[in-house]
Amino acid sequence: MIQLIKNVKVYRDGEWKLSEILVADKKIEKIADHIECSFEDMVVTDGKGMTAIPGYIDQHVHVCGGGGEGSFITQVPPLKFSEPVKAGVTTIVGLLGTDGTTRSVRNLVAKTKALKEFGLTAYCLTGNYNYPSPTLTGSVLDDIVFVDEIIGVKIAIADHRSANMTTESLIKLASDARVAGMLSGKPGVVHLHTGSGKNPLGIVFEALENSEIPIANFRPTHLAPKYEHALKFAEMGGYVDFTCDPEDMYNRSGLLCKALDEVPEGLMTLSTDSNGSLPVWNEKNEMIGIAAASISALHETIKAMVEMHNCPLEKAIKPATENVAKALKLFPAKGTLAAGADADIVLLDENLDIDSVYAMGKCMLKGGEMQVSANFEI
Repeated sequence: MIQLIKNVKVYRDGEWKLSEILVADKKIEKIADHIECSFEDMVVTDGKGMTAIPGYIDQHVHVCGGGGEGSFITQVPPLKFSEPVKAGVTTIVGLLGTDGTTRSVRNLVAKTKALKEFGLTAYCLTGNYNYPSPTLTGSVLDDIVFVDEIIGVKIAIADHRSANMTTESLIKLASDARVAGMLSGKPGVVHLHTGSGKNPLGIVFEALENSEIPIANFRPTHLAPKYEHALKFAEMGGYVDFTCDPEDMYNRSGLLCKALDEVPEGLMTLSTDSNGSLPVWNEKNEMIGIAAASISALHETIKAMVEMHNCPLEKAIKPATENVAKALKLFPAKGTLAAGADADIVLLDENLDIDSVYAMGKCMLKGGEMQVSANFEI
């Protein structure tokens, strides 16, 4: 299918320019001030008043649902297909959390494949909070090498729910992930749920000190409450991932704007923890409340960075587009609007709300209404 999106603002050559975007099948063919073309059955969309940005990448999504820390009734439902579409997320990395028992790597890979069938770009991580890591094949290395969707492994550190692994175990896990990534052309990351322990990144600094593993293979997340530790890690050359917090939007979006100025260029990423549980613990690590994260928080946070803290839009979107695409070895196919890139496009209206979403050239959302329906979704 040939599509032409006209009269939209696109950030190129260092400024927002009124542009036209030509899409052929799944790819962007050209972006220019004006594109003279005519094809039979070409779909032309007038985006007057709208701004085009790359589709978001959310690298921390509990696609099978999370939770369970307060028994079976606290399990969070799986992600619905319409949720990322309405949130402008066109690329997802799914993962498991505390629960690797009632939710398995098998469940995770199957759900990831389903999201791909619907038309999104979807990957996942083997493992969960536990160690040794639960896997699909019996081996973290084999999972990453032989399962197309699996691009790394997840583990938990500095958390009372973690396996309390040793530095030596973390080095071995990271070594397996790194070699697997090299063999398969994948990022081979160790995605680190970082809890509220006394020395949140201590084990990672020890692993770096006592091994030859590059810092890029370690990807700590949930770092907003550990900001100084995150800054130290980033100054060493590591990627740092911050989690959205819609319950404290003003302060969290402000912190993210600060991080964009202080973290070395390109090393900050942003994710939602969508469909994961958000338990509240007391000083005895007893759960006293629970909520669930939403994927919609990604765009809401970026919009808040712009509107509440005057962060330029082209700067605010980078942690959820270009930066994370480069971190996951998806750039320049993902994370940018340019000729040759995948046609993952989000159109924002004059209020910066999401109007339309294209995933690999397919229109998923238009005028705020779903254009593709999912089986069994109410």
